Amino acid sequence: MIQIKFGTDGWRAIIAKEFTTDNVARVAKATADWVKQNNNNPSVVIGHDCRFAGELFAEVTAKVLCSEGVKVFIAKDFVSTPMVSYGANQLNAVAGVVITASHNPPSYNGFKLKSGYGGPSIPEDIAIVESLIPNEFATPSTSLEEFEKNGMLQWVNLEDMYFDHVQKSFDLNTINNSGIKLGYDAMYGAGQRVIKRILKNIVALHCDDNPGFHGQAPEPIHRNLMELSELVKNDNSLMGGLANDGDADRIGMYDENGNFVDSHHIILLLIHYLHKYKNYNGKVVIAFSVSDKVKRLCEHYKLDYEVTKIGFKYICGKMVTEDVLVGGEESGGIAVKGHVPERDGIWCGLLLMEFMAKTGKKLTELILEVYDIVGSFYFDRNDLHIEDQLKNKIVDNCRHGVYKSFGNYTVRNMEDIDGYKFHLSDNSWVMIRASGTEPLLRVYAEAYDKNEADKILDTVKKVLIG
Repeated sequence: MIQIKFGTDGWRAIIAKEFTTDNVARVAKATADWVKQNNNNPSVVIGHDCRFAGELFAEVTAKVLCSEGVKVFIAKDFVSTPMVSYGANQLNAVAGVVITASHNPPSYNGFKLKSGYGGPSIPEDIAIVESLIPNEFATPSTSLEEFEKNGMLQWVNLEDMYFDHVQKSFDLNTINNSGIKLGYDAMYGAGQRVIKRILKNIVALHCDDNPGFHGQAPEPIHRNLMELSELVKNDNSLMGGLANDGDADRIGMYDENGNFVDSHHIILLLIHYLHKYKNYNGKVVIAFSVSDKVKRLCEHYKLDYEVTKIGFKYICGKMVTEDVLVGGEESGGIAVKGHVPERDGIWCGLLLMEFMAKTGKKLTELILEVYDIVGSFYFDRNDLHIEDQLKNKIVDNCRHGVYKSFGNYTVRNMEDIDGYKFHLSDNSWVMIRASGTEPLLRVYAEAYDKNEADKILDTVKKVLIG
C-alpha cells in the first residue's frame, strides 16, 4: 500500500507502478466520501485525455462513484481539462475528475479534482480527500451498462458543450474569414479534435492518436516545439503558431517569424486586449514568478493586481471570490474573465487570434503596443539539477540575506512570497526557487533583452554552484 499525496495540480504517478486501477479506486472512494459530506444527491463529471489507459482509469473511477451512490456524467471519448471543468459548472455537479498527467512525461497518468464552480478544487478540499483515502478498495464488478440502466451514470458530450460555449463567446466568422492562418501543435493531446472544429485555417501537427506522445513530454515550451517553430519560419502563409499541452489547459505561442512568445507576453496581451479593446475591467492576479511588467501595465490602466504563491489553485481561489480579469502563471496556465475560473490554452489562443483579426495586426505589432506602455523585456529560466544538500544550503543563504550581489549585479531589494526574487538595476530581476519534490533549483531572470538575461543567469549560476 502506497501513500497517495496530491501535488500542486492533482495526484500523478507512473502507470502500472503507483498509478494502478487499485490505487485509482482508492482515490475514487475518497472522492465519493468527500462529495457526499455536504450533498444529498451529489454528482461528478468525469473525463480523460489522450494518455495511455485513460479510458480504463476513467471507467474505474465511474464504477466506484456510482457504487457509492454518486451520480456520474462521463465523457465518451478524450476531452480537455477545461471541458471537464466547464461541464461540472454547467451540469451543476459537485465536482469534476480528469484522468490526466497534464504536461508530465508519457509514463505518467494522474487524477485531477475540480469543483462545481469550474476550476481546481481548493487545497482544503484536497486535504480532506487525501485524509479519506482507504488503505485498499476493490473496483466494483457492476458494469457501466448496469449503472446506466439504473440512472447512476449518464454519457455526456463535453466537447459539444464546450464548442457551443466557444461559438457564443467568440466572433469565429471574423477569425476564420480574416485570412489569419496558424500552425497548431496539439502535442498529441486533447486539443487536437476540437481545434479543427473551431478554426478553419490551421496547419496541424501531432493531431493523431499517440498515447505515448512519441516519447516527448507534452509541455508547450520552446525546446519541445521546434517543429512548430520551423514550420512557421518556413511557411510565409502562417501568421504564427499555437500549441497546447496534453490536457490543453496550457498555451504556447509563436509570432509570424517563428519566435516563441512566452506566457508573460501572453498575459500582457490579454490584459491589453480585454481592457483597452473590449472595455472589460477587473483585478489581475499573477503568480510570483510572472514578469513585473504586468504590474506596470495594471498601474497604467488603473487595474487592481495581486501577486500569489506559485500554483494555479491560488489564482483560482481569487477568481471564485473576486472580479478577476486575467489570472496567470509563468508556466503557461492562464484564465480570463468570461469563462470558467480555469486555465484554458485553447480559449486564450482564440482571444489572441480574435485580437489579431479585429485589429488587422500581426502578433509582433500587438506586442509593440504593449512595449510602448511597459517597455521591452526578455525572460528566461534555468533549471539547475543539484543535490538536495546544496539546494538546501542555497535556499538557506537566500533566507538569511547572504546574497547582496551576484557578480557585478547589486541587489537593490528582495521579495520572498514564494521563493526569493532579487531586484537588480534597469528593472531586471532574478528569482531563486527550489523544487519541493526534486533535487532541482529553478532560477528565473528578466532583463531588457536576451543577452542581458542570459548574462544574469550565467552569473547567478556561477555564484550559486561555481
